[in-house]
Amino acid sequence: MLYLPQHISRVISALSSAGFEAYAVGGAVRDMLMGAAPRDYDVATSALPDETEAVFALERVLETGKKHGTVTLMTSDGGVEITTFRADGKYSDNRHPDAVRFVSGIDEDLARRDFTINAMAYDGKVLRDPFGGRRDIAARTIRCVGEPERRFGEDSLRILRGLRLASELEFSIEPETAEAMRRCRALLQNVSAERINTELTRLLCGAGAQRVLLQYPDVLSAVLPEIEPMVGFLQHSPWHSLDVWAHTAAVVANTPAQPVLRWAALFHDMGKPATFSLDENGVGHFYGHASVSRDIAVDIMHRLRFDRASAERIELLVKRHDTPVRVEREALKKLLRRIGAEAARQLLQLGRADNLGQSEAVRHRQAAYDAAEVLLEEILAADECFTLKKLAVNGSDALAAGLRGAQIGAALNELLDAVVEGRAQNDRAELLALLAHIAEGENN
Repeated sequence: MLYLPQHISRVISALSSAGFEAYAVGGAVRDMLMGAAPRDYDVATSALPDETEAVFALERVLETGKKHGTVTLMTSDGGVEITTFRADGKYSDNRHPDAVRFVSGIDEDLARRDFTINAMAYDGKVLRDPFGGRRDIAARTIRCVGEPERRFGEDSLRILRGLRLASELEFSIEPETAEAMRRCRALLQNVSAERINTELTRLLCGAGAQRVLLQYPDVLSAVLPEIEPMVGFLQHSPWHSLDVWAHTAAVVANTPAQPVLRWAALFHDMGKPATFSLDENGVGHFYGHASVSRDIAVDIMHRLRFDRASAERIELLVKRHDTPVRVEREALKKLLRRIGAEAARQLLQLGRADNLGQSEAVRHRQAAYDAAEVLLEEILAADECFTLKKLAVNGSDALAAGLRGAQIGAALNELLDAVVEGRAQNDRAELLALLAHIAEGENN
């Protein structure tokens, strides 16, 4: 039994009472059939935009896309997009229809949609499923409505959307649809950087990301050409049983499904093909690959217009990902001082995932990550000092000791180093004495 929330049922009922057909459509119907809570609801109707506005004349209606048949009804539960049944015209830019034609039937409207699982409609009583979406949900399959190449030629973003859905839903892609993705992948050049970023981020954070990455590197390379050298690149190392791309996919899958971590995992070894060397024993090495990977990541993030905070954190994680884990209080406090608590946790998570993508010969390192995470949390729970803010003395104390200008910051940082490294306690009396000693040296 499908369930529509009250505000959507009210919209459909109001339109129906006025003599129009109206249905919840698209992803919301798919999610309901899968037993998931829809993110949002869209309504399709036989009413023209002016007619929809007349039905809801006493409510707030925004003309968000009236030219293409869409208005948005503002309800107490948020905006509801209501769109007139339509058929799309030619797509000159492979992204947006040049014009739309309003049609009278829901089935014709559903025929223009991307995938069968998104081409269903429900009015609270009857499920309209002319293209077998319910069957494909049961088979866990992504399949285009009609001819796949035509669908991708209309809107090339659908290629990435299909991969993203396969990752999020853990579905497979029907063979004809998959081959059309490959044939049409060059059309992805018509998609904006922001939309590519959004779809790839959701793909990477999906439960099926590893399988999609392994099956479709050729399609993904159309927007991330940096992937191509990684595919099939053997590492010739006792520490690695997988090629660079398969290892990367495994690391992505083993990080928590957070955008910053998943992108860092994708980027962390992109510099390996360019830094590969073989020693006299035939063992592969990748000296300096973390730095090269960081440079590649920075270029990609600039191209895909990452927000500054995410880009800076990802850059840091990629740059430092190859640093060996040290289960020592001093080492972890130094790490906390340099990058902060959240970044330190993420670096350990990335390191753990990196190790899980390596060969069994080095899997014993998981115990070190276990111990490091426990010790890190102990340091944080004890509120130990690893920042100037936690230091028992401050700038006023340094000033009172006779220090001036740049001497103050240098002295406080010297004291913090001593505390973090265990050469001094974060004790006010002890640190004041050290400040006096530093001041005496500066003034002599």
